[in-house]
Amino acid sequence: MSETKINFIYQIQPDGIRLRIKAIPNASRSRVMGLLGDRLKMTVASPPEAGKANKAICKLLAKIFGLSARDVTVVAGMTCPLKTVRLTGIDERALVACLETWVSR
Repeated sequence: MSETKINFIYQIQPDGIRLRIKAIPNASRSRVMGLLGDRLKMTVASPPEAGKANKAICKLLAKIFGLSARDVTVVAGMTCPLKTVRLTGIDERALVACLETWVSR
């Protein structure tokens, strides 16, 4: 996967890395589907009610990036499929390496 395409889905901020997500709830399983424009497309098995899908997204991203759950937070799009997630405790090089691995599957 081209690093150039991956660079469009995240932004470095003073408080961490912002990752743009397209979330699809109520899927048969939770997984990363790949890139969709300027977003990382993810499916989650949880329903979009009472924050369950957001929690599932954070849990999956924490697992993928080797972070603790508290290091992954939805900061925009709480009730929308287009979300922005803040990641802390990971640097840009590690983020890109993980994304390249997961997006190319």
